[in-house]
Amino acid sequence: MAVSKPSRGAWFNRLMAARGFQKWAAKFPLTRRIVRSEGEAMFDLLAGFCHSQVLSALVQLSIPQKLMRGPMDAQTLATDAQMPLERMQILLRAGVSLGVLKSKRAGRFGLSRTGAALVGVPGLSQMIAHHDVLYRDLSDPVAFFRGEVKTELAGFWPYVFGGNMDPDVAATYSDLMAQSQLLVADDTLAVVDFSGVKTLMDIGGGSGAFLTAVGTVYSDLELMLLDLPEVAPSAAQRFADEGMTVRARITGGSFRENDLPEGADAISLIRVLYDHSDETVTDLLAKCYAALPSGGRLIISEPMTGGAQPSRAGDAYFALYTLAMRTGRTRSAYEIKSLLHAAGFEDVKTPRARRPFVTSCVEARKP
Repeated sequence: MAVSKPSRGAWFNRLMAARGFQKWAAKFPLTRRIVRSEGEAMFDLLAGFCHSQVLSALVQLSIPQKLMRGPMDAQTLATDAQMPLERMQILLRAGVSLGVLKSKRAGRFGLSRTGAALVGVPGLSQMIAHHDVLYRDLSDPVAFFRGEVKTELAGFWPYVFGGNMDPDVAATYSDLMAQSQLLVADDTLAVVDFSGVKTLMDIGGGSGAFLTAVGTVYSDLELMLLDLPEVAPSAAQRFADEGMTVRARITGGSFRENDLPEGADAISLIRVLYDHSDETVTDLLAKCYAALPSGGRLIISEPMTGGAQPSRAGDAYFALYTLAMRTGRTRSAYEIKSLLHAAGFEDVKTPRARRPFVTSCVEARKP
């Protein structure tokens, strides 16, 4: 039996793994900086879970929110949290090391710019607090990737399975979605021009956060919202608060079970496709195509994988999140483009994302 020669890459990997080479490279002036940098990067990967738990504890204890009023001492924060002083000090120092907090004089702690942004970014604190569910799902990573874990996250987002939803559950998910969609709306509006659109229909629009954001910028735009009957009515108050009731139409229904309403010359799918299987997405895109007039536009905005060049946000976070949801998957812009072409859409565009870790966009037209 012929034995293949080791590839050049395999030879290089063995060299890099050799203890003797590592010791030499750590001392040699031209390589020691690289060795240190790579070692620190590896340690950050190892310690990443601890870092995320520090962040989660700070958020759950509302420490960034408390520090918005000004620096506080560790004893006061420990008393508020019903926590031993020495443990609070460890938590606060960890927050400083991660760049969320700042050490002040006289043992006081304040917010860094990152910490202040954490408080101000819509929905970020809620999303961090919600991540305890995902962390439990990932507690046995090998079992998770083998598909042997009955994930809790799937139960947190029951709407993706279709059917009826408990009103309290619907309210919880609608609020979290509304908060997170404010950032998505900002980044979508930064790269997508809605000029010329007369009526925009948002599928799975929840409590109307995305539509009100677009409607605020485009004051003549007529708005249509479609979501599950348990969820859609929550948009009425938001539209009323924004003075958009007259130009907004709310429809309760499931795109899984029903055809889409007609009357819109543009449809938006905001964080919808990655919640669902290829079969469901194919069916949904066909329904979008049927509901749009000739020249109608379809706007897709959601986190995407990096495709041929995997990205941390898309491939090492959102891909795992959707895997834990057990219904959908995160796709690349190229995959979505292919699905759109298969549905009959043309003139597919993929504008450069402002913040891919928030959202990326794909646009298409019906010929």
